[in-house]
Amino acid sequence: MSQRPSRIGALLCTVACALAFAVGCIPLPDFYVPPDTLPDDPGDIVRTFPVLLNKQQTYRGTAVMYRSNDALDQPNVVTGTLYEPKEAWAGSGPRPLIAFAVGTQGVGDKCAPSQTLPTGSNYELGTIQALLNQGWAVAVTDYDKLGTPGDPTYIIKDAEAHAVLDMVRAVGNLTDTDVTADSPVGLWGYSQGGQASAAAAEIESTYAPELDIVGAVAGGVPSDLVKMTDWLNRPPGNDYFAVLTFAALGLDSAYPELDLSSYLNADGKLLFDAVHTTDNICLFDAITLLKGKTIEDFTTTNPLETVPAWQQRVAQQKLGSKVPQVPVFQFHGNIDQLVPYDQGTTLRDAWCAAGADVTFKDYPTDHFGGLVAGNNDGIAFMTARFAGTPSTLVVDSRCRRRGQ
Repeated sequence: MSQRPSRIGALLCTVACALAFAVGCIPLPDFYVPPDTLPDDPGDIVRTFPVLLNKQQTYRGTAVMYRSNDALDQPNVVTGTLYEPKEAWAGSGPRPLIAFAVGTQGVGDKCAPSQTLPTGSNYELGTIQALLNQGWAVAVTDYDKLGTPGDPTYIIKDAEAHAVLDMVRAVGNLTDTDVTADSPVGLWGYSQGGQASAAAAEIESTYAPELDIVGAVAGGVPSDLVKMTDWLNRPPGNDYFAVLTFAALGLDSAYPELDLSSYLNADGKLLFDAVHTTDNICLFDAITLLKGKTIEDFTTTNPLETVPAWQQRVAQQKLGSKVPQVPVFQFHGNIDQLVPYDQGTTLRDAWCAAGADVTFKDYPTDHFGGLVAGNNDGIAFMTARFAGTPSTLVVDSRCRRRGQ
């Protein structure tokens, strides 16, 4: 008897979403097919599709396919979604925009935020709604190859940063929206999204200098993938080894010379094949499936220990060598079991030493608690940034930009 309500609820959700196709519950499959010829410039729009948020029409939702650049600075297309409050913006100037970078979703196309946000199954839905409740618009990229063909270039910082910033450009190219090319923009992300937000903050002044980026929120940031790899692959096996398999696929997809398949044993090839025969390998299913595994369970030789090309590409993802030109609110759970606390403090220290403006706060929580722990402070920080005033948060540490 206890299972009956959940089955009925699931059936009702399925029916409701099927009926909502007429008004754009989720984009249709053809939406994700890249055009034969790509547009000329990053941010140029290929197509749009009206969508819902959490199976409701509370907000205006528009899925967008737009031109971007991949990790090798080659033209690609990426999909994403813009959500806007229906009420007019009550503040001064144009409506502010949050460029929202999601955390780890998975490698299946059905895991793309443009698929899961309309149906209400995305675990960051609450944060996105909290941002919308401020009257801000929220633009959520799917990242490179999540939804579109190929393996997602997961945890590849340049591809992520390009996707985030070019999503902002794409929003500026939309019509029938009160977000404009002059809207002030805040970057926001946690976990993988924290890496993406941080990476975007590091390059926005050179990659997209025309955008009015006023600040960034970056939480639970995996800032050094070399150390993260050691952490996730430590014996006798890490509960979150799935994240490392996603990273291996992402590296292989971004940098074809790495040739992941040539290092796989029989079990590794079965897993590799499974990834390419289903659209539904998302985060939490993969965590359960791969709990306690190590790289050695799936390879004939560990390329991260023996192959310089792999080592170079992993090291290339490290953050901290470029200085954000906008203020950053960075936060981390001090008992984070997935992205160790020193991943956050090391990045903070590197940025501060280079003269950045960083407000840092830790919370007594693990990685999953950190997902929402920084929301209220992040909103307060971004509210000040949109108003053009310094942050007054009570925090663990703060460094100001040199000369201020």
